[in-house]
Amino acid sequence: MSTSSPIPSPASGTSHLEREILQQPAVWRDLAASLRDLDLAPFLRPVLDRPDARILLTGAGTSAYAGQVAAPHLTRVLGRRVEPVATTDLVSNPLEILLPGVPTLLVSFARSGNSPESLAACDLADQVLGDVSHLVLTCNPDGALARAHADRARSRVVLMPAAADDQSFAMTSSFTSMVLAVLQLLGPDALADGADDGVEALARAAESVLRQRDRVAELAGRVHERVVYLGSGALTGLARECSLKLTEVTAGQVVGLPESSLGYRHGPKAALTPETLALVLVSSDPYARRYDLDIVAELAAALPPGQTVAVSAAALADDLGPDVEVVRIDLDPTVPDAFLALPTVLVGQLLALESAARRGLDPDVPFPGGEVNRVVRGVHIHPLSTSPAEVSPA
Repeated sequence: MSTSSPIPSPASGTSHLEREILQQPAVWRDLAASLRDLDLAPFLRPVLDRPDARILLTGAGTSAYAGQVAAPHLTRVLGRRVEPVATTDLVSNPLEILLPGVPTLLVSFARSGNSPESLAACDLADQVLGDVSHLVLTCNPDGALARAHADRARSRVVLMPAAADDQSFAMTSSFTSMVLAVLQLLGPDALADGADDGVEALARAAESVLRQRDRVAELAGRVHERVVYLGSGALTGLARECSLKLTEVTAGQVVGLPESSLGYRHGPKAALTPETLALVLVSSDPYARRYDLDIVAELAAALPPGQTVAVSAAALADDLGPDVEVVRIDLDPTVPDAFLALPTVLVGQLLALESAARRGLDPDVPFPGGEVNRVVRGVHIHPLSTSPAEVSPA
């Protein structure tokens, strides 16, 4: 795929969503600069140095998928379990998730910090756990979550660059910024060339995706009522995020169907039709990649030419045959999937934007009647009344 087109300027965007997609390389560079002088070691070391400590990555919706993208890599580099748990699961079933007596670092991802589940998850952790620290990654310094943790001894609030506080309905810059922040803060040695050089490589890779916008728009012309996103490991979480973006921005006129590359055959493939566009987010891990390419070949045999798309940092065009479209991510193909996810998600964001445009929808207000809201409404948080017997396992 050609990358000869100029990089679109964020200033040229006609909607908040478009501008927020286009600005991401610049936002990541700003984030790297802000994290460079941030010393969280005195706060994090007491937790990370304990082999029995538990790390939970929490958020709702897109913020939950941020944890799903980051957790596999952090588990690997830290040599401990790092668990992504949606706040929507934690709040409804706290005693099945929180482990009293186990030291815990609760990492909260929040664009606005005003979602009721975000606040309730932290409160429940305080209530149930005897030893909990909070790392809040948020885009809104005035949000309820940032204010609640600003002056607490066992909490730290890390703000994303101001531009990452997305004004559109859908999260884009906020998602990628918070993923990058947690990878840098908890696993700072993961990018082989160092933090600054590594972030610059990610930004350049994202710019290479933006140069391919016309090509992604062509793919949007093949989108009918459903799009399948598949991936392995961290890219399974990214498949969920790409699917959500498409469903949100098109107000459900196009439904995104996410699954893992191996899991797709176990039932979800029943929804495949000849009109389905299928995108496989190909892993940078050589072993996982084999499974991704297996499902690419299977989809290509089942779908019309051009309806199967492989999104990859590896050079695959010569291996997949003429019926498979390849979107190339201009990044070292050995970079771990959690980092590869950052430029890769721009493909999903652009596909959602272009799909909405083809349907005449306002990407910033896909639900003008308020059926679905930017900050969730209608959630009633019920108090948890716990006795020592209820909290402690039998």
